[in-house]
Amino acid sequence: MRAKHMTGDLSFEFFPPRTPEATARLKTTRRKLNGLNPGFFSVTFGAGGSTRDLTLETVLEIRDDTGVDSAPHVSCFGFPIREIRAVLERYQQAGIRRLVALRGDMPSGTSGFGELRFANELVEFIRKETGEVFHIEVAAYPEVHPQSAGAAADLENFRRKVDAGANGAITQYFYNPDAYFRFVDSCGSAGIDIPIVPGIMPITNYSQLKRFSDMCGAEIPRWILKRLQDFGDDRASIRAFGVDVTTRLCERLVSEGAPGLHFYTMNQYEASIAVCGNLNLIDHAAAAAV
Repeated sequence: MRAKHMTGDLSFEFFPPRTPEATARLKTTRRKLNGLNPGFFSVTFGAGGSTRDLTLETVLEIRDDTGVDSAPHVSCFGFPIREIRAVLERYQQAGIRRLVALRGDMPSGTSGFGELRFANELVEFIRKETGEVFHIEVAAYPEVHPQSAGAAADLENFRRKVDAGANGAITQYFYNPDAYFRFVDSCGSAGIDIPIVPGIMPITNYSQLKRFSDMCGAEIPRWILKRLQDFGDDRASIRAFGVDVTTRLCERLVSEGAPGLHFYTMNQYEASIAVCGNLNLIDHAAAAAV
């Protein structure tokens, strides 16, 4: 049963597994999360296309196994147009109808932008090549993209992606809901009216969270960092604290009208199910069974 104020869908992000053990783990995870009736799953695309074939393979496996719409990430940074066109053709032929369009990152030790340098150019190219075949999600940054000149410039970059044809957006994860609501308000004032779904990173591992946040520019509030440091290697306490913090964040987002929640799962299901159970987005018995 959906929470009283839930206005959109749940969705979950995975990355392509590289080992038989990881493949088995993801199979379990997607089946567990499928019980939450998600709107879609998404699958990441490694820097410089390092997992491109695995991304497609994973998307098709998820779709065939769960029946849920699955969206591959598509990036343009460092790719010639002919390769991007070939990827889009493969996705169309496979019956994929949803994409997450990103600029992408270059793998270490490489250089060069490619013919398309920014996400808005990628969205524009997808629309030119395929029309309205794909529902396109793009990224949004409530705490401002780490490479942006500032909040105003970042908002303008986001507008370009929307004007190019994006249907919706998924934000970078954050732990300060005020940053999200202020960003949404700024978009509204600028006439940007696509759904902006908050990205949610359940806290399960201190060192991993710190590393990711340093790379992507997501701010971890000092009080959260200090509490996590106090727990040391006590994984159970970190998980319980993380579920509580993430639940309270999501409670406010849902109660104030966020159009869905998108969980960055790291191919794990336990924390996402625990949070959704706390929010009454699933049967409590199902959450207790995890």
